[in-house]
Amino acid sequence: ESSGGWPFASEERVRGGVFKDINPEDEDQQPTVIESLCMNCYENGSTRLLLTKIPFFKEIIISSFTCPHCNWTNTEIQSAGRIQEQGVLYTLQVKTKEDMNREVVKSDSASTRIPQLDFEIPAFTQKGSLSTIEGLLDRAVAGLEQDQPIRKATDPAVAEKIEKFIERLKKLKEVEEEFTLIIDDPSGNSFIENPSAPQKDTALTVTHYKRMPEHNAVLGIEEEEDDKKPVNDLDTMRNEVLVFNTNCPECNAPANTNMKLVQIPHFKEVIIMATNCDSCRHRTNEVKSGGATEELGTRITLHLTDPSDMSRDLLKSETCSVLIPELEFELGMAALGGKFTTLEGLLKDIKDLIVSKNPFMCGDSSTADRAEKLELFGQTIDKIIAGEMDVHIILDDPAGNSYLQNVYAPDPDPEMKIEKYTRTFEQNEDLGLNDMKTEGYAEK
Repeated sequence: ESSGGWPFASEERVRGGVFKDINPEDEDQQPTVIESLCMNCYENGSTRLLLTKIPFFKEIIISSFTCPHCNWTNTEIQSAGRIQEQGVLYTLQVKTKEDMNREVVKSDSASTRIPQLDFEIPAFTQKGSLSTIEGLLDRAVAGLEQDQPIRKATDPAVAEKIEKFIERLKKLKEVEEEFTLIIDDPSGNSFIENPSAPQKDTALTVTHYKRMPEHNAVLGIEEEEDDKKPVNDLDTMRNEVLVFNTNCPECNAPANTNMKLVQIPHFKEVIIMATNCDSCRHRTNEVKSGGATEELGTRITLHLTDPSDMSRDLLKSETCSVLIPELEFELGMAALGGKFTTLEGLLKDIKDLIVSKNPFMCGDSSTADRAEKLELFGQTIDKIIAGEMDVHIILDDPAGNSYLQNVYAPDPDPEMKIEKYTRTFEQNEDLGLNDMKTEGYAEK
């Protein structure tokens, strides 16, 4: 047993049906109570376990330990979902006291940094938590204060320095000066709330990145070595559907993923991957670019003038952002992954992501103002789909791998504008191009 009364540490994969959506009306969804050893007084206490699902954080295990003998308590949250394909880096500029109320999901593998104090909480030194920015600071203060009585007795000089540092941490909660909070999670399972949703959060920067081998080693991911010879016959790949085994992203049950190389007219080849789960009936599709990153980025602007525009085919790569200027709305890259759908399908996916699957729309996290604002956004999307609003849809892809159907092809589309632009250094950094070396290999 570890501290906090954990009764077990199982590596067994849990299938769908065990993790249920939070529902206050579900009488069957009650915490499991297990007698556990208190790591404070070594008497027996009780651990309550609840296996549930939270959107954006997938399956989780909520643990709460209480000891009736010494009144010690401990709560933990542990991700039971799959590790995401990419790591995530959140950079938040904390400017006001309202920012301290932002809700945060921090997984075990996430590290937390405050550069202004040269302060860092390394990964795997704390259990995962569902808290606020203020709660993260309070937890850090509590951790530093825990051994202060012993330090004051054994090493007063060190204790005094830590005491001064604790005071600096406490002052951050007053937000007398701006500071930066950075959460870096190679598992991709951490999250910081955007209180301005569905509008863009100007104080929060979210960056997805490809994990390094050392990240995979820490997470316990074994990189598979492919001993099979690569398929070089492109005609075979174009004519056949490749099938390989995987796990369902929702319930982790075994499933099959179908993959095929498809040529999009007037564009390029793409790889379409579709997964169907027989256990929970979850269906998903994803699109990957079949070619290289283009020399120039692409910005496609479509003026919606007719409901028939909703039927236009659309390819959104994982590097593409979606903007609706009239709503001051921006969906960052990687938010919905790569998709090959219609314009109507994209707008419905945006509505589901912002409204239906938003974890801050239900339970204790919900407020009347926030729920009303997001509900109004969903109604506005419905009006756009019905052709009742005059808006523009912008697909901005710095990799140049996104596409929107031109219904007038091969003639120009009078309502669609396609711009090519040179990427900025920051965009090349997000795409991993600044560190890519392509010269000198022929000489080796």
